[in-house]
Order: sequence, then C-alpha cells, then structure tokens
Amino acid sequence: MKVLLYFENQKLIAKSGIGRAMRLQQEALAPIDDVEVTTDPKCTDYDILHINTYGVKSMYMVKKAHKMGKKVVYHAHSTYEDFRNSFFASNLIAPLYKKYLVALYGQADALITPTPYSKSLLENYGLTQPIYPVSNGIRLSKYANDPKKIQAYKDYFNIQPGQKVVMSVGLFFERKGIFDFVELAKRHPEITFIWFGHTNPTILPRKIRRVVFGGEHPNNLIFPGYLSGDVILGAFAGADLFLYPSYEETEGIVVLEALASKQRLLVRDIPVYDSWLKDGVNSYKAEDLEDFDRQMVAILADEKSDLTQAGFQVAQERDLNRVGEILAEVYQAVLENRALSFNADQDGALVPAWSTNRS
Repeated sequence: MKVLLYFENQKLIAKSGIGRAMRLQQEALAPIDDVEVTTDPKCTDYDILHINTYGVKSMYMVKKAHKMGKKVVYHAHSTYEDFRNSFFASNLIAPLYKKYLVALYGQADALITPTPYSKSLLENYGLTQPIYPVSNGIRLSKYANDPKKIQAYKDYFNIQPGQKVVMSVGLFFERKGIFDFVELAKRHPEITFIWFGHTNPTILPRKIRRVVFGGEHPNNLIFPGYLSGDVILGAFAGADLFLYPSYEETEGIVVLEALASKQRLLVRDIPVYDSWLKDGVNSYKAEDLEDFDRQMVAILADEKSDLTQAGFQVAQERDLNRVGEILAEVYQAVLENRALSFNADQDGALVPAWSTNRS
C-alpha cells in the first residue's frame, strides 16, 4: 500500500512535538516492506492519507482525499484539554477549537492517538470511528549512552564536577508547568536548572514573556532555546534529573526520550501516565509544587531508588520498529474496512490483540 504522510507548515512545526512526530513516523515506516511512504502533497496514487495537522490546507487535503475515494487516517495529536493554558487567548478560543477538532477528526476513517488517555478524551467528544492508541515511539539507538555527547553538553553549559543539574524540555506554555519549574529554581540556587525549547514570543502571554525573555527568573535557571544534536542528547544522559511538571499531555515524547536515555524521571501525577508510568516502579510522580520540591531533593541526594532500568524497559516497548509494524496493521485494517482489537502489555504499550508480546 502507499501512504501519504501530510504535515502542514513543516518549517513552522519543526521544533514542536508534532514536528518530532513527523520525523518519528517517517523513521518507523521506513523499514516496513508493505508500506510505501510519500510526503508529496501533490501525489494522487496513494491509498491512505495519514494526516497530522489542523490548518486550512489540512482540511483541503482531507476533502481532496474523499473526492478521490481515498481512505483517511487522522493522527489526533491535539485535544481541547492540551490546547488550553498554552498561547495567548488559547482559553478563550478553546471551545471553538474543540468543535473544529471534532469536525476534522470526524471526517477520518480511523483515528490514531498516542495513549489510552487521549483515546478516552476523543471518545468523550462523541467520535465513533475506530480510535487506536499508538505511541509516537522512540528510536532507542539514538539515545544510547555516549560519553562524547555528555561531554559536549557539559562543555556547552560549563558544568563543573559535582554540579547538580535538573532539566526539562518543552514549549513556553503555562500548561507545561513552566512556572513551577521557575519556582523550584528560585528555591534552590545551589542547583542548575535548564529548560530546553523555544516558542515565538509573539504568541505568548505577557507573564510568560516576562519570565523567559524579560529576565524575571533566577540566575541558576537557563533557557538555552531549541537545541538539537549532541548537546541535548548529552543532557538527557548526563543531567541529574529530568523533571517534567506538565499539567496535560497526550503522551509526552520528551518523557520517552528521558526514559530511553536512562535518565531519572519525575513527572506530575496526571491521567495520561496512568497506563504506562508507575510511581516508584519505573518513574516518580509528584502531586504539586511542594511534592516536586521534596522528591527532587531526595532524588538528587540519592535517597530514592534508581528506577532507570525499569524506565528504559518502558521505552523499549515503544521502539520505532514496533510502532511501524502497528501503524502498518492499522493501515491494512482501514483499507479492509475492519476494526482492530488492542491489548496493553506489561508496560502499558499497546499491541494488536493477536500479536506476540515482544517484551
């Protein structure tokens, strides 16, 4: 079969989670013999349109596919819940955005979304077509421990022996928990905090701009912007803790990156993680700012058990080779107008019900 992967405004989304999802989908499908992939929007001989974005051009691509009698799979990266508390005026327009999403998603023959949690949200919107929770995935080999990359990170930030570093990655959205991260940095001047990522300041509320770009943050907190390559890969492996205080996610690709790097992980206890992150087993979860503070200090002092190997096993279940196989099975089912049944394995990864558990 031939699949058209469509991403609108690729340059604009390149630094976002959807931009990473684009690259991950291409990597996941590359070794699948039965699936030919194109990203050419002018292509007409495809069998399935796998669409990932939400703009006017995306809507046009869906309508065009329908006119040609093609099947449409919509990748539901976004929900009403994770749209709120993001950019300027997002809460004001969130109800309209939800209606828009439902109208778009409702035109698909099937939906793919990263987790059982996001699947449940979509079902609550009244969407009735098959909805498949499939992880965005991770290329494990990319995050293998490499002393040269760790040194590149330490050189870039001038990290000294014994210096404790807490890192996070994300857009500059309130939803991502950025204010909690700033507050932790204020409370602990003895620790270096690094928040990787970038967001165009013109779409951000003033209170975010003041903190990130206006200098209203402590000197021990660094906003280096969007970095790729050895520096951030070295940070994932070489920092002392990945602390992710996000209030809402559909999965959290950066969490998978931390797990794949065998990094210690502390996340907010929110529903999206319920099926795959277990507190005290493969990660640590915090309820609020005070809990983040207590657990962060304990983890950095080596007073809590090292869960990195168990966390790595979670990432293994989401390796791109496995994700590619599942995507191919979803495509085949859509072409044959049948639904798939999925089970959760021991680490919460979703596999077709008839497949062998490859844990």
